[in-house]
Amino acid sequence: MSKEILGKKLGMTQIFSVDGRRIPVTVVEAGPCVVVQKKTVQTDGYNAVQVGFIPKRAERVNKPEMGHFKRAGQGAFYHLKEFRLGDSDGDQVNPGDSITCEIFAPGEIVDVRGVSKGKGFQGVIKRWNFSGGRASHGSMFHRAPGAIGCSAWPSRVFKGKKMAGQMGNKQVTTQNLQIVEVRPEQNLLLIKGAIPGPKNGVVAIRKGVKAKQNG
Repeated sequence: MSKEILGKKLGMTQIFSVDGRRIPVTVVEAGPCVVVQKKTVQTDGYNAVQVGFIPKRAERVNKPEMGHFKRAGQGAFYHLKEFRLGDSDGDQVNPGDSITCEIFAPGEIVDVRGVSKGKGFQGVIKRWNFSGGRASHGSMFHRAPGAIGCSAWPSRVFKGKKMAGQMGNKQVTTQNLQIVEVRPEQNLLLIKGAIPGPKNGVVAIRKGVKAKQNG
């Protein structure tokens, strides 16, 4: 089965290696995730599993949703996510199975996908790192964006122009992060460095698609 799991970002801390080096890590409560639905080439045209994360009380679920969850027989969940599988991975998993953080090992390289922190409406200096104008008195140009287009031609603003607007609150993937420690008894992964999203934000962790794996 492909190595993917949902987790909840708990925050950052630091640990020390055996040689005394300080390592900044993000603590993630990874799983357990329950396989809610299995998709196959015969029924859906591709192989995938839908997993649920964080249990949800039955009274908070409507009847159509409960009918969907009932197939797995493991209750309802707040978060659902679909993971694609290879041609031979589908035989290894069935509805009702649990996916735990033990699918990963220390030293593995992973990609973490989540929704970044929303920062609201921001100007071009904070959003795009514009330098701005002089801070001296009377310049009339401090943090403004400046000219945004031409007059005679093309008489419009090009799509994608860097301007003020909504910042953050987008899906972000941070690649090539190393797993420092796995604590299966606590369902915790300690990942070196920072990952997207706020505390208690839900993230998807998968095996790194670009980096060469250690070991």
